[in-house]
Amino acid sequence: MKSHGGWIAGLLLAFLSGLALPLLIEGNLPDWERLASWLDRVRSSGPASDLGRQLAQLQLWTCGMHPQVIQKEPGSCPICHMDLVPVRDAEAEAESSPDERRILHWRAPMDPDYIADKPGKSPMGMDLIPVYEEPVEEQSGIRVDPNFLQSFSIRSARVERGRIPRLIRTIATLHYNPRTMVSINTKFEGWIEAAHVNYLGQAVRKGDLLFEIFSPQLLTTQQEYLAALQFLERLRGQADPKAVQRARALVDAARQRLLFWDVTEDQIENLKTQGKAFRRLKVASPVSGVVVDQASETLEGMRVSPGTNLYRVADPSTVWAQVEIFQHEMRHLRIGKKVRISLDAFPERRWRGTVVSLNPELDPRTRTLGVQVEISNKDGRLHPEMVAEVELEIPGPANALKVPEEAVLHTGERSVVIVQKELNLFEPREVELGVTGGGFQEIRTGLKDGEHVVTSSQFLIDSESNLREAINKIAARARVSGEEWQPEVPENH
Repeated sequence: MKSHGGWIAGLLLAFLSGLALPLLIEGNLPDWERLASWLDRVRSSGPASDLGRQLAQLQLWTCGMHPQVIQKEPGSCPICHMDLVPVRDAEAEAESSPDERRILHWRAPMDPDYIADKPGKSPMGMDLIPVYEEPVEEQSGIRVDPNFLQSFSIRSARVERGRIPRLIRTIATLHYNPRTMVSINTKFEGWIEAAHVNYLGQAVRKGDLLFEIFSPQLLTTQQEYLAALQFLERLRGQADPKAVQRARALVDAARQRLLFWDVTEDQIENLKTQGKAFRRLKVASPVSGVVVDQASETLEGMRVSPGTNLYRVADPSTVWAQVEIFQHEMRHLRIGKKVRISLDAFPERRWRGTVVSLNPELDPRTRTLGVQVEISNKDGRLHPEMVAEVELEIPGPANALKVPEEAVLHTGERSVVIVQKELNLFEPREVELGVTGGGFQEIRTGLKDGEHVVTSSQFLIDSESNLREAINKIAARARVSGEEWQPEVPENH
């Protein structure tokens, strides 16, 4: 009778489970804990254990963020649209595979600090996941679930050797080339009676007439020169050579004075030919260029003193870029070094420049060194006071071990990369860094050519590593003291 009673009880349980289980699954009700408890009772119900095992083998799917969602088939969560994950009975898996890795403890998926000694729910309502003991024969590192790799788009890059391009990028302001700039003034006193160049930016060529000036001193010197010439002509018929020599000396002295006052050879020759002093001296431009500065808006009628700068003319065929370089980059600067220049006004074009001058001292306010770069401007598209971006290429390692810059985690005192040893096996490794450039970071020690490093979401793996290291240290301390360490169990467990 006892055996018949157990057989009848098994049939009754099977019938009830066939009614209750579809309701729980199709309704997505948040009663998974009661269902799991009921399955445990079924598995341990003696003659009905085969039926319990069959029910336990039924694969269900749930949402990692919404555990109340349970379905019979894979799909998407109706709440957050995330892919559903299979529901596993972790205790059964651990019991059915005693030869596999031992479970150390259980932790929350979204809160690594939440640790328990048995499966259950996290404060957020998510299923706790097991943390396994690493076997001795396996490689050291952190094993990550493949679903985690896919969800967070973990990417990696190969460690390789190559040249690391290095650029100094800075901002510069364009100026006229001071080497081509000329100031135009007079060496005598006078008044400008006619001005032929009257505005800034006016283009002039060498020999173009700038202005006409009247000067009593210049008029007197012209008359002296003409008188000396007449006296020399009268003495040519006399026999006394000394008198002729003295007259010729007077002519040369007057002529030299005119040359000192910037009267040209042609003007002196015209004065000698005409035999009459001219009232105005015509002053021509000594260089070609554009007028970049003028003494007054209107020069006509202006009284001029010796040394008064009336015009400044600059040649626009070359311009200078004034660049500021920080102290740690000064060692790469050399006279004659080539640079690249670009402007927002002409994004499709690049100019080449040459370092022609370095300031002797740093700017005390910005702690930068001024550098002058000469740029060819034959087509005149570059104008002073334009802002340009300057790229200065400096020597970099030619055969450096390099990784992408985003692969390095900077923690203050150390730098860490996450090495991908297998598809889901990772190892945090401390490295020594070198130079940086072109989106790459030089690795001096800590990596080998051909290894792969994680370039995205590596901070998540590093957090897992730090948690595991802390737990191992606590466990080791407990073993030394002779106590058996147990993870802290939350009150709701």
